Order: sequence, then C-alpha cells, then structure tokens
Amino acid sequence: MSEPSNTDTSAETTGAAASAGDPDPSSSAGTPRRILITGANRSLGREAARQLIEAGHTVWIGARDAERGEAAAADLGGHFVQIDVTDDASVAAARDTIAAAGGLDVLVNNAGVLGSTDPVAETTADDLREVYETNVFGVVRVSQAFLPLLAESEAPVVVNVSSGMGSLGRTTDPERIESTIVGLPYPSSKAALNMVTSQYAKAYPGMRINAVDPGYTATDFNGHSGPQSVEEGAEIIVRAAQFGPDGPTGAYLDREGTLPW
Repeated sequence: MSEPSNTDTSAETTGAAASAGDPDPSSSAGTPRRILITGANRSLGREAARQLIEAGHTVWIGARDAERGEAAAADLGGHFVQIDVTDDASVAAARDTIAAAGGLDVLVNNAGVLGSTDPVAETTADDLREVYETNVFGVVRVSQAFLPLLAESEAPVVVNVSSGMGSLGRTTDPERIESTIVGLPYPSSKAALNMVTSQYAKAYPGMRINAVDPGYTATDFNGHSGPQSVEEGAEIIVRAAQFGPDGPTGAYLDREGTLPW
C-alpha cells in the first residue's frame, strides 16, 4: 500500500502462500511474461514496471494521461497503452491493443485513488462511490475485459494491489499503525477489493489471483510520508507478478508472507 497501510482455496494454496516470501518453485521469474500494469506512469506502478522490465519481461505501461504514460514507457523501455479503468470503452480499446500485439500473461491492477479523508461523520455515500469507481469497480471492469485474454496464457496471473488498510485484522490491532487511521472510503474499498480477489480466485482456479499489500511506502499518494522506499514497496508486486502455476492463489500477501484478512 502507499499509505499506512484468508481464506485460501486449498491447503496446498495456504502452504504456498505462507512461503511466498521465500524463493521457491512457485516462481517463474526466469520466464519472460507479457504484463499490463494499470496506473504505471508513477510511484509503485512505475517502479514495479521498471523492475519487471529489468527482469526481462514485456511490460505495458497503462495510464490515463497519454503524455505521462508515453514518457514513462519511453524512459523505462516499456510499451504504452492508454487506459482509464473507470471507462468501459477505454478498457476495451486497451484490451484490443494488447490482444493485437500478441496477448497477455499477467494483469496488475495497480491504479487507485485515495479519495476523501474527511472525518467519518462528514463522509457521504458519494465520497465512497468516487473511490469505489476506481479501486473496486475499475478492478472488476479491467479484470472482466482481460480474463478471456489471460485464459489463453500458459501461466495467467492477476495481482490486485491492495493495502493493509483493507485488513480487518490489522486495522483492529492496536499494535499496528493501520489501527490509528479512521476513514471510510479508502479502507473500505481495499477490504472490498480483497473479497473481489478471493472470489475471482475461486472462480478461476487455473489462474494465480492474489491481493498484495506493498506496505507504507513513500509515494506521491501520501506526500512521501512512508518509511520505506518505492523499491521496497514494489517488491511484493513484482514477486506476485512472476508466480508460476504452482504459486499461491486466493492469498493476501506482503513482503513477509500472508496477511490477516
């Protein structure tokens, strides 16, 4: 996550998820993959793209702003595709572009917004709706569009970038910084995203579909207040994007392993 930030589908999945912090056969890091990252023109998305390109993968830099997206792709050595996750036509056009270029192995749903940080008593339903449009509905919109394309891959992967703020376990643990932050739109959107991830994983057992928490990372999202670097934050995104067919699915992961839902 970029602010103070399980039911697995089988016993086998639980074991794999628990060891996700270790290099193991679940990773296919050495196999070139075709990857789309939404919101990849800056911060965690851009850094994840940089690391994955450096690892030898073909990465599509997804961004709403064409100028910024094209600049990021040129700088990183990736491929730009314009995509607004809140717009059906934009998502369909991005899918068609990537399909025509050869297909996709990995979808990283990274695009997200913070939304209103007003006190709970002043937060409206419209405040939540605005955040959900990107953080939840946008993920569903993009996933639904790309799942048929991913189904053609030999090792399809979906990574949903969540947050520790979406964890009921962490936000109610007085020892965790997440428990000190009170708000409705962003935390509830990430909790919803975690459930979306779990349900997709059960519906598509042949894919590796996981939610990841990058941790409290210094990014534009939080005014660079996080204690860890963007390189550290992107690590779990990069690792999960490279899971092979034996990797975990239906899991909620950070750099250290599994998180409490």
